[in-house]
Amino acid sequence: MTTEAMAPPSTKSQVLRSFDVTDFPAVTGLEEEWRFTPVKRLKELVTATTLTGAAPGFAPGDLPAGVSLTQVDAGKVEPVLTPFDRVSALAFGAAAGVTLIDVAADTVAAEPVVIRVVGQGAAAAAARTYVRVGNFAQVTVVLEQVGTATLADNVEVVIGDGAQLTFVTLTEWDAETVQAQHVKFRVGRDARVNHVQVSLGGSLVRQFTSVEYAGRGGEAELWGLYFADAGQHIEHRQLVDHSVPDCRSYVGYRGALQGRSAHTVWVGDVVIRAAATGTETYEINRNLLLSDGARADSVPNLEIETGEVVSAGHASATGRFDDEQLFYLMARGIPEAEARKLVVRGFFAELINKIPVEELRERLGDAIEARLAKAGS
Repeated sequence: MTTEAMAPPSTKSQVLRSFDVTDFPAVTGLEEEWRFTPVKRLKELVTATTLTGAAPGFAPGDLPAGVSLTQVDAGKVEPVLTPFDRVSALAFGAAAGVTLIDVAADTVAAEPVVIRVVGQGAAAAAARTYVRVGNFAQVTVVLEQVGTATLADNVEVVIGDGAQLTFVTLTEWDAETVQAQHVKFRVGRDARVNHVQVSLGGSLVRQFTSVEYAGRGGEAELWGLYFADAGQHIEHRQLVDHSVPDCRSYVGYRGALQGRSAHTVWVGDVVIRAAATGTETYEINRNLLLSDGARADSVPNLEIETGEVVSAGHASATGRFDDEQLFYLMARGIPEAEARKLVVRGFFAELINKIPVEELRERLGDAIEARLAKAGS
């Protein structure tokens, strides 16, 4: 257990951190960080001290020169994520090994690296993925998560100095899947990461993304797109920790919900420490309610310990489907079902266009339209 656990935390950056799952108390659902989550649906992921189910399989496509995927022992990589809740500690301790995606320094990959992550069934499992991008490399990595799983997993990403990474994580799990995932970025000096997180499948998906900066001039953009159907719970949390000067972050998440008991959660935390002068940061979350019975919780937070920042702000908006916009389109001869599709696609268009893979952009557009058509049938 780290020394941070010896005193009650006063900020988000001072919560308990430990690699030992038994250092964390049992999760009841009454804790601030779990109050929106239906913890009973997480099953063993919040009660067990080890997991024995089969970890997801990794199926890479053709890997470009300078990029490799291997299975290694945990001791072969330096931990980026120090677990800060029971699930991330469980994933760290219970994972049998680490899937290492390595991008050599100075590599410039002309084509995206697309890797399918395939769930191996409902037995509760743990996994660790480690993405290491060498100095001055430029690469796009896409993780497509499919199949059935009950999964606690950590994804640790190191972006070397001057490197540029576009990292797309797509959850297209089967309907019964439960996942609690932690993604941690360490951004080097003058490095840049563009993360696009797309959440569509699963019964319960809870994803926590955090960012730390290892040198001046680092930039992180976190984009999220999610669509919750009846009974789904999709939860996103971010912690962007500005601890060094002259770094930038932007967080922009958008979600749509339809059907009774569809529930989404977005909690965005940004910490600007006293040493992080010259910081520029902004976060925004927008939610579109397409039917009665759906619920979106949205909580932006800023902790600022210095007045010497370039800019810092946040915004959040949740609203119903715009009937005036729908009427405008229908008045021009567009059928109602088609008009609804146009409005929702327009709502998501900016985020879909952040994905630099045309086939994936088209597939997401089709998936969103299929959901809308299902609701209208």
